[in-house]
Amino acid sequence: MHGRALIDKLCAIIEFLNGPIRMNIHHLELFYYVARHGGVSAAARRIPYGIQQPAISAQILQLEDNLGATLFHRRPFKLTKTGDELYRFIEPFFGGIEEVGKKLRGGSEANLRVGAPELILREYLPELLRTMRRRTPGLNFTLISAAIDEIESDIMAQQIDIGISPLIGRRADGVKRKELVRVPMALMVPKNSKLLSDEQIWKQDRISEPLIGWPKDHPIWRVFQVGLQKRKAEWFPSLELNSQELMARYVTEGFGIGLVLVEPGAPPFPGTRLLELTSFPTIPYGLLWTGSLSSLQKAFFEEAEALAAAVAAREDDRRTKRPI
Repeated sequence: MHGRALIDKLCAIIEFLNGPIRMNIHHLELFYYVARHGGVSAAARRIPYGIQQPAISAQILQLEDNLGATLFHRRPFKLTKTGDELYRFIEPFFGGIEEVGKKLRGGSEANLRVGAPELILREYLPELLRTMRRRTPGLNFTLISAAIDEIESDIMAQQIDIGISPLIGRRADGVKRKELVRVPMALMVPKNSKLLSDEQIWKQDRISEPLIGWPKDHPIWRVFQVGLQKRKAEWFPSLELNSQELMARYVTEGFGIGLVLVEPGAPPFPGTRLLELTSFPTIPYGLLWTGSLSSLQKAFFEEAEALAAAVAAREDDRRTKRPI
């Protein structure tokens, strides 16, 4: 949408807000994200500023109260007729803000949208973003915490510019990939566990320790199963979680042994130890994107490759200095 048309739409929305039914434009913005992404939880991960699901739900309820109408069905998510009509009215404005802002800045790229699992955003992106900002002053980022299966769909929908994800399985048509690093899997055990290596597990006729694993459709779980089959072993999770932080909590509480990825350069979670699965496949991590790379994406790729090499070197150095 061009600048003049966007201004016209804004005027229409202001007139709409000042009409007989008073509404908050922030409530409309939240509804826009909920409708666009298909639910409150999905919207919370993609709104480019911090806001929690309960706050979104509460403000959407206020909007519905003001309108005297339900805007969407919660389970499963589906816009009502009123919700669809409202979304089609506000979408040209909220959906066009970013593009118009870029034009007003002379067409220069000032924002890069990156989607990745929380682990990546927490442990590695801060260092990478610092180098990018030194390289491109004034650069802004939108960081989206997304599950692995959501990253590719966000790339395809052009909701993010770059995805960082395990590169397991086939990619959808048009999605390109570049491997950066391979990460080993490990078993997370309590710090006082008598287990000293994973070999003690495989020597058991029947594995007695409960396993805390990823959901069965998770790519890490599928790779783990490949390793188990080679050992002619069976081990299924008694508890499925999708966060290594949660796994650490349940491991320390005595619920079992966690299947995790080794985070290069990061210490084990307090109260736990890692038994690296050296004979199992490693997990390739890398970048996802579509189309031709912009100059900003190319710069990000260069810095990401440099960071991956530096992290790998630090990890190798740490391993050689590890006491026996």
